[in-house]
Amino acid sequence: MVGGRFGYGQLGGVELTVYTENTPLITTKSLIADFQRVGLRAGQTVIVHSSLKSFGGFVAGGAQAVVDALMHVLTPDGTLVMPTHSTENTDPMHWQHPPIPQAWWETYRAEAPAYHPDVTPTRQMGAIVECFRTYPGVIRSAHPAFSFAAWGKQAATITANHPLDNNVGPESPIGRIYDLDGWVFLLGVGYINNTSLHMAEYSAQWPGKTPEFNSSAMIQNGQRVWVTYRDESIETDDFPALGAAYEAETGAVIIDRIGAATVRLMRQRPLIDYAVRWMEANRPASLEAAQKD
Repeated sequence: MVGGRFGYGQLGGVELTVYTENTPLITTKSLIADFQRVGLRAGQTVIVHSSLKSFGGFVAGGAQAVVDALMHVLTPDGTLVMPTHSTENTDPMHWQHPPIPQAWWETYRAEAPAYHPDVTPTRQMGAIVECFRTYPGVIRSAHPAFSFAAWGKQAATITANHPLDNNVGPESPIGRIYDLDGWVFLLGVGYINNTSLHMAEYSAQWPGKTPEFNSSAMIQNGQRVWVTYRDESIETDDFPALGAAYEAETGAVIIDRIGAATVRLMRQRPLIDYAVRWMEANRPASLEAAQKD
């Protein structure tokens, strides 16, 4: 239906957003200029964490405009990476937001669809990530719950052989970015979304650190199987404090704004190295303090 009564910003005839001439207009062209101003360059390897809503205003083309602009700036000689986690494909015994009835758990484990990198949707990753994973030339790693997708020169290297255990350890896509001395770009989100900090958790040691186990449905030898795998303890409550300390002590983070979004650009390797030291010096006290706030 072209030119019908269901216009942009409407669902079933209900107006969702009102735009005026004073609303900031954000386009692929303006995003290219903004990304270059912040410090993105052709040839970089960059993992992006993002929120489309954070831009404010009207993004012409939505998530596609953002992905197009990132690819244009980095070029095929660079590499664009995003987390494409599908955490719905995990053991429901761990679910909290929301939980499901315990009586359903065994049925879920037996019947939930297996992970398929070309089909399985992301969960709570945002519109930009969900758009990016569908682009031609994007490769997605094999982990059934904590995959990453990549496009560009190093995409195959970054996504290959993603281990089932320790999914953010040195052999993971996060570890490959570390090896390549890549960058982290927080696009309208904070450190709590910074997946690279989980690699620091893998390496750091602190009192009370314990392993965690999860399970997912995946295909092995052509058959659907329910597999259990090990991870190190994963927390995010103290990530904001860690990030603030890193910025204050190093001055190594470029902080700017694009539209209404606060953006941060930083090298990944020194961030992870710092985070290992910070966690070993501050945990578990930092987690206890964060949980009380």
